[in-house]
Amino acid sequence: MAAEEPGTRLIQVAEHPRLLKLKEMFISKFGSIPEFYVRAPGRVNLIGEHIDYCGYAVLPVALEQDILIAVEPVKSQTLHLTNTNPKYLDFSTSVNDIHIDKTNPQWHNYFLCGFKGIQEHFNLKNPIGMNCLLDGIIPPSSGLSSSSALVCCAGLVTLRANKLSLSKVELAEICTKSERYIGTEGGGMDQSISFLGEEGKAKLIEFNPLRATDVQLPSEASFVIANSCVEMNKAATSHFNTRVMECRLAAKFLSKYKGLEWNKAVCLEEVQVTLGLSLEEMLLLVEEVFHSEPYSPEEVCSYLEISMEELKTTILCKKTQDVLVFKLYQRAKHVFSEAARVLQFQKICKEAPANAIQLLGDLMNQSHGSCRNLYECSCPELDRLVDVCRQFGAQGSRLTGAGWGGCAVSLVPTDKLPDLLANVQEAYYQSNKGMLAVEKQCLFATKPGSGALVFLEAQTM
Repeated sequence: MAAEEPGTRLIQVAEHPRLLKLKEMFISKFGSIPEFYVRAPGRVNLIGEHIDYCGYAVLPVALEQDILIAVEPVKSQTLHLTNTNPKYLDFSTSVNDIHIDKTNPQWHNYFLCGFKGIQEHFNLKNPIGMNCLLDGIIPPSSGLSSSSALVCCAGLVTLRANKLSLSKVELAEICTKSERYIGTEGGGMDQSISFLGEEGKAKLIEFNPLRATDVQLPSEASFVIANSCVEMNKAATSHFNTRVMECRLAAKFLSKYKGLEWNKAVCLEEVQVTLGLSLEEMLLLVEEVFHSEPYSPEEVCSYLEISMEELKTTILCKKTQDVLVFKLYQRAKHVFSEAARVLQFQKICKEAPANAIQLLGDLMNQSHGSCRNLYECSCPELDRLVDVCRQFGAQGSRLTGAGWGGCAVSLVPTDKLPDLLANVQEAYYQSNKGMLAVEKQCLFATKPGSGALVFLEAQTM
């Protein structure tokens, strides 16, 4: 798998309405024909929330919803970016003058992350210029990874335009690192499934080293995605990065308690491996080491025997230097219990007992409770949406993605699917008609889609 490159498909553009429309808009905008097209999918994480950046396995599927970019390499060293959605403004810059504004995460900055990742990996002195027209059908700020899909799409676009090659795994790792240019300290799940996804298959994504294992989902069940219509851009707030730092501090506390080199500890999974303990034993250790009350920065410094200046400059990232409380007990307890749920989910899918749907649903419900109560990354609207989905037939329902808004994913027996879709539409969307923007509403059953692809128009070969 490590050597496999993203696929390339020959297509008749005229047979694909969305591609044909994109081509026509490109011609209208730039007066020329795209040389190739690239797609990168969004994802829904079935279970394993906020644990990838702690080193633990997650279980997502790639979506059919994607970012699609039409591309024409040009001789001028200028990058021209435009979007089919007029609310996203055009952007141009020199390929050798890439500046990513962390304070204002606009759409083009995510493209620049992917571009810069490839540029730096290959040490490209004069990367080729490009005209690019983007079309996205992943609801933004919905927890379905529209931003990471754009970074991945841009990385593959830049790779192809410069006639370079990388494996899917290498691309995923580069795009994970390069998305951090915009200030988000993510863990790699979104980029990995965007490249490694396959039609009809969920994936257990593991890290260090990055690898993916097929997971066969129950055939008699469907997964339904519902948008709470509450938007949360994780690059625009400190919520996400604060959780990353709390987990980092928890790793350091556990390491120091056990006499390890705590200053080198970054993620909780590394601490577990070094100690040689099971996840259950790590949960017992959490009870032993942490108190449930929040820790102040002063208490953190006292425990680690460091100065406030050292805490801010060597441990915390810029967006979290003014955080006043750190809930280390709650965050560590969520991470270890959620990591265990992922492995249980995979085991149930593999063994396929008669009550698999009920067991998987129970795990999803436990996951949402942990996200809500321990990790505090839910919101009232998401909690209500999850309750509505369970009320109308979902065996399990939970927030998916970073949280604080975005989508819920529900496990639904296929025979209950039509009724659930109709009832959730009425109970959540119709009853909140005046409060929920129509353009943000989405409710659909999904199946695993393919990973990132390059499309070439057949008649141009």
